[in-house]
Amino acid sequence: MSPTIVFCTTCKGRLQHLEQTLPQNIQDNESYTNAKFVVVNYNSPDGTEDYLRQKRFNKLVNQGRLSVYRFTEPTLFRMAHAKNLAHRLGIIEGASILVNLDADNFTGPGFAEHIAQEFEKGRDRFLWSRMKKGELTRGISGRIVVTTEAFLKAGGYDECFSSWSPDDKDFNMRLRRLGLEAVEVPDEYLDALGHNDRMRFKEYPHAQNEAEAEDFMLNGRDHITVANNGKFGMGVVYRNFDRRPIELTAVPTRIFGIGWHKTATTSLHHALTALGFDSAHWKSAHWAKAIWEEMKATGRSATLEQSYALCDVPIPSLYQELDKGYPNSKFIMTVRDEVSWLESARKHWNPESNRFREAWDTDPFTHKIHKEMYGQKWFDPDIFLARYRRHNDEVKEYFKDRPQDILTLDIGAGAGWYELCGFLRVEVPTQPFPRRNVAKVVKKNPPDDHVLHFTEHA
Repeated sequence: MSPTIVFCTTCKGRLQHLEQTLPQNIQDNESYTNAKFVVVNYNSPDGTEDYLRQKRFNKLVNQGRLSVYRFTEPTLFRMAHAKNLAHRLGIIEGASILVNLDADNFTGPGFAEHIAQEFEKGRDRFLWSRMKKGELTRGISGRIVVTTEAFLKAGGYDECFSSWSPDDKDFNMRLRRLGLEAVEVPDEYLDALGHNDRMRFKEYPHAQNEAEAEDFMLNGRDHITVANNGKFGMGVVYRNFDRRPIELTAVPTRIFGIGWHKTATTSLHHALTALGFDSAHWKSAHWAKAIWEEMKATGRSATLEQSYALCDVPIPSLYQELDKGYPNSKFIMTVRDEVSWLESARKHWNPESNRFREAWDTDPFTHKIHKEMYGQKWFDPDIFLARYRRHNDEVKEYFKDRPQDILTLDIGAGAGWYELCGFLRVEVPTQPFPRRNVAKVVKKNPPDDHVLHFTEHA
């Protein structure tokens, strides 16, 4: 199925541009059936609301091809905030791919098809437009096309840029730091209405004093990948002329599964993936080592930032550092019956039941992280059980005054979509909750007995 592509446009004081570009852009992309347009009237004072109410747009609105939102806060045009607002609304409208499209920009015929073809080559990329002086119209350099997951991972456009600023260049560079390939948009899809700087800087008179506003330097930001700490594109909007308000609140900066290993972390990973989150779960010892060392050295991790949700080793051991490095994140602690957890750990250390066990002896980091977790690299039921209990108790104590940030999830006991989706404020999917490698207890002996009996994995 072709991806849903949403063109995101904000408008304040640019009705004369929107009147020319919006109908043309819709027409130029109508052959791509999964193309949608989101227009945000950013409290525009020039009749934008009346224009968008016209009959010729009614059919498109009813078909879901055009969605009109109104932001009523009396404020200057905060460019980064306006873009974030439009992109988040694009996600609400079902976007798989988001296109920043300034009100004075034309897409050119077939741009949606071109986007779909580019992302068929892989989703680890984004499209951008380079302004070539003397060749292309000024004003197209803000065109950026990005997947929904990459937009969320980067935290959108950085709202520290509150007026005319290099927010697009900053976003471009942060996407590159996430490891995405930057692909230039061909010239045939780049055009914009010409206008003078008086209109461009209407709400930002101070910016006219800057030399070459398009070429602001971004000194001192080379280390930044994730912006806004989840607080971006927030505010109250109204959809399609409805009077009922829609409030956009903060989104999680990241989602961390901090349940101890062997507590259904694989099931959680698959559940988060099914919900559309870019989730990672022990990709390799090299991957885990990079996260561990980066977090310990700087309090942030470029390796970690390439995913939006993460669980399993070494994430549980780093929850306090992650909380400080990525404020406003959500934490999920998976737990499990102690008897079944201990037996699972025993099997994990047994070469006869774990085909990867012997490889640990040639991989120094695996033994190192186990020593970090347990103080030793060999399985010991008493030490392991005590450490498992201590981790759970310490997490509960750490988050005791922040219940909104932590979810305890016992998947083996039947917890699933209802608890997880309620915590993350997302819709419950129709598919069954993924329960991977779940063992059923036949007989529960006291935890200190260590003589356990299990059926085969379900």
